[in-house]
Amino acid sequence: MSEGRVAAENRKARHEYFIEDTLEAGIMLLGTEVKSLREGRADISDAYANSRAGELYLVNAHIPEYRGGNRFNHEPKRPRKLLLRRREMEKLFGQVKRQTVTLVPLKLYFNQRGLAKLLLGVARGKKHYDKRATLKERDWKREQSRVMRAKG
Repeated sequence: MSEGRVAAENRKARHEYFIEDTLEAGIMLLGTEVKSLREGRADISDAYANSRAGELYLVNAHIPEYRGGNRFNHEPKRPRKLLLRRREMEKLFGQVKRQTVTLVPLKLYFNQRGLAKLLLGVARGKKHYDKRATLKERDWKREQSRVMRAKG
């Protein structure tokens, strides 16, 4: 998964969830959506992936209308179909049904060939004390590296 230019990133996701697994999915976009993404004006912080009629959709992702678009411009918050292999999709559906996991978009980017891809994370929600422990551990590691640098 070599990533090219990042169009949108969900930084909040790693704070709110334990990311257990990630996978790359294609995303079906309209022409004006691609142009808007190339301008880097997307927001996926409140988005999630959901299944409808055996297909996987990205819901609540905000890709604003393209400024140079005409009356055929896209709707900013419409559900967008995700493109995965059937086996991968069934595996994800099984995980969501059996366990309490959520499919969270982590990053929306263009790959080396210029195709829009979505890095999707299989995530489990963190409790408030988990978030505090993560912050404490990160601060401790930062302090450790400072001390090691000072001792040189």
